[in-house]
Amino acid sequence: MVGSIDRPVRPDQPDPPDRPDRSERPKTPRDFDAKLAERLSTLTRASAYERLYARAQAQDAPFRERLAREESAEPKDSLSADKPDKPDKPERDLERPRTYWTEAPRFLAMWRDHAQKWPWTEHRKVEQPITSERWSEAADSVIDVYRAEPEISNAVRAAEVNNARRGWLEGFEFRLKSESRLLEKVAASLETSSPDSTAREITRQIPDAVRYTFCFRSGDYGAGYYDIKQRMEACGYQMYYSKNSWSNPEYKGINTRWITPQGQRFEVQFHSSESFHAKHHVTHQAYERLRNPQTSSRERIELSNFQQMVSSWISTPRDAARIADFKKEGF
Repeated sequence: MVGSIDRPVRPDQPDPPDRPDRSERPKTPRDFDAKLAERLSTLTRASAYERLYARAQAQDAPFRERLAREESAEPKDSLSADKPDKPDKPERDLERPRTYWTEAPRFLAMWRDHAQKWPWTEHRKVEQPITSERWSEAADSVIDVYRAEPEISNAVRAAEVNNARRGWLEGFEFRLKSESRLLEKVAASLETSSPDSTAREITRQIPDAVRYTFCFRSGDYGAGYYDIKQRMEACGYQMYYSKNSWSNPEYKGINTRWITPQGQRFEVQFHSSESFHAKHHVTHQAYERLRNPQTSSRERIELSNFQQMVSSWISTPRDAARIADFKKEGF
């Protein structure tokens, strides 16, 4: 005769520990509550955690076995052999290659720390004691620059639209040096130049009174440089200087200088998106401090090291190293 599910088949065999004998089970609600209270009194947080952990491990066992089979079937290189577990997707994202763009926030934070360590005091230049007539001449020469700029800008914008290498202009709103800054430079030059020099001659020799910046993707940089050069020459403008600084440890890019048939000079810089961001948003103030003669030698060392560190993360575009320096005789 088959026994019931509550009674063992062999009456002489005791029940397992987790199946108390029927005679020990509570028969009334009050007995049940007392039995439950007794069991709860022996249940601790640690034992509850161990039970839940054991249950979760048992449920996950099939999944872990399948994952182990998949990993054993994949080829392993020398790097993955050292990793016992396959990282999940968030960890792989954190391990993506470091580039200039991943480091840029750190550079900006470092510059904020530098600015706090070395508070900047703007140096007020003493006005040059030139005559009112010379000041008027200097002001007229600055007006000439502002009159020449629109024609040059139109040619530059046309080159941006029509170039075959997807180049684009950056910082176009800063194409003109400020009037006050131009007047300072002209007035200072008038005091140090020969008596026969005129303010117009001095102003026209300022290479960056009008300036532009073209940016290219890495694969288009070298060809883009020559594309823009040909388009500017087709407008009658003449390049008289080109400096390739991609091997410079503190600054990356190419600076070129041009002159119009009327004698107005202007500058065109060639950058990648990385080198422009570094120059314009990260190291610009460091560059200005290095130019200031009042900057201490101790700070200059830190400024130079900062520029070198930022520049070391900038990728050199393809064919950039092949663009040779150039300087036309007579300039």
